[in-house]
Amino acid sequence: QVQLVESGGGLVQAGGSLRLSCAASGRTFSSYAMGWFRQAPGKVREFVAAISWSGGSTYYADSVKGRFTISRDNTKNTVYLQMSSLKPEDTAVYYCAADKNLKVISPEYDYWGQGTQVTVSS
Repeated sequence: QVQLVESGGGLVQAGGSLRLSCAASGRTFSSYAMGWFRQAPGKVREFVAAISWSGGSTYYADSVKGRFTISRDNTKNTVYLQMSSLKPEDTAVYYCAADKNLKVISPEYDYWGQGTQVTVSS
């Protein structure tokens, strides 16, 4: 069982930056691939980024490539999403997720956090 808690969301102006964190419980965090997803009002949940258990492989949605960076610190059981050059269309609830298998785009992760709101004003 893995429990995930996101933090770091908030209100930011367009062009600004935020760093989201996702803290995981359990001693096996390093064996899980991690993903970030987001869901805007009235829209389906969409893939944002994913990272392998070692951190050696990362993947991004085209809409955030070059602006967002996913990383992890297995000594702290934490995965991060550094978001830069934020746009109003990045406004959404951001969720982190964990799974034994690395999945890109697919939302079929085993464990999910409760989400953190990111609002980008124009």
